[in-house]
Amino acid sequence: MTRRSVALLIETSNGYCRGLLEGINSYAKHHANWSIHLTEQERGAAPPVWLKTWKGDGIIARIETDAIGQNLRKFGLPIVDLSAARHLKGIPWADTDDEAIARLAVEHFTERGFRHLAYCGDPGFAWSSARWAHFRRIAAAADCLSYEHQVTPRYDAEFSWDVEKQRIAGWLRQLPRPVAIMACYDFQAQQVLDLCRELEISVPEEISVLGVDDDRLICELSEPSLSSIIPDTQQTGYEAAELLDRMMNGESISTQHPLITQPLGVRTRESTDTLAIDDPDIARALSYIRRNATSKIRVTDILPLVPLSRRALEHRFLQLVGRTPHEEITRVRIERIKTLLNETTLSIQQIAQRSGFDHAEYMAAVFKRETGMTPTQFRQNISER
Repeated sequence: MTRRSVALLIETSNGYCRGLLEGINSYAKHHANWSIHLTEQERGAAPPVWLKTWKGDGIIARIETDAIGQNLRKFGLPIVDLSAARHLKGIPWADTDDEAIARLAVEHFTERGFRHLAYCGDPGFAWSSARWAHFRRIAAAADCLSYEHQVTPRYDAEFSWDVEKQRIAGWLRQLPRPVAIMACYDFQAQQVLDLCRELEISVPEEISVLGVDDDRLICELSEPSLSSIIPDTQQTGYEAAELLDRMMNGESISTQHPLITQPLGVRTRESTDTLAIDDPDIARALSYIRRNATSKIRVTDILPLVPLSRRALEHRFLQLVGRTPHEEITRVRIERIKTLLNETTLSIQQIAQRSGFDHAEYMAAVFKRETGMTPTQFRQNISER
């Protein structure tokens, strides 16, 4: 098999593109004999200097500007474009299914009882505008009211985060409560969460926030952790590599139909893990439980926060949430245990201590009662997937 030299001009700074690279790598390892050239670069960066003297066979790139497109056209090589901007016509390209992404977001929110839905977008990206158009239409079909805020594109010469911060903050203050916000991608969602924290807006009880791309670092570092729509970028990267391989073998490839990145679902984290509740007392109690459930709190610890007797609290909680306060505390603790079992190598005893239990044996008993399996069995099932 002839060894071919392939250049990857794809940024490594975000989860979406790292997924593309993983898919490309998977194809190259199992089906091709490639020498891959990849350097770290940011979105929209000019082609690296080494490309001027590079003697290669094919390119997979994220062509984000006309300048990059014209530069790459000079090579006369097979190229697959993993950007939907289409700055270089006449070559295979990729796109996201923005309608499916918007539909997932609206369904995620309406299943939780939200009737006020909002979108925070960036008009500098065509896909963001497409997502907003689909989001607005699908929300209306679901009898929901929708609201929007379009940020100043960050590549705009007039962009100032200090000014933008005030614009987003003003929008957040004016939104009805409770409201669910879809951000065009995870970084935008993280900024919304940061502002909610500064404005002392309770998330997810007053404002629920959902991102797109499931960039694990951004989502897990957000406060609270960010729910996000999961794109199948690995499959897109794999298919892009397969296309390039066929092109380098001399096959004629149609450029009429793009590679479509489909969403796989929503990874629910703390920022949307709620029900829409138009009751400030119960919303306050829920917020307290979400923040403190793993600190060995009891229902009696909630009572000083609300002007309700225990009986009234439990009645209204059951009516609005569908669970008692004690059941909600247990549910949050169980979700914490699942996360630690899935994402860490902590011992069962350590997990018990970090999820609000004094004894590992009692934690295991509660976990099995709620999930049907022991913590050890749960962790084994994850490792076998």
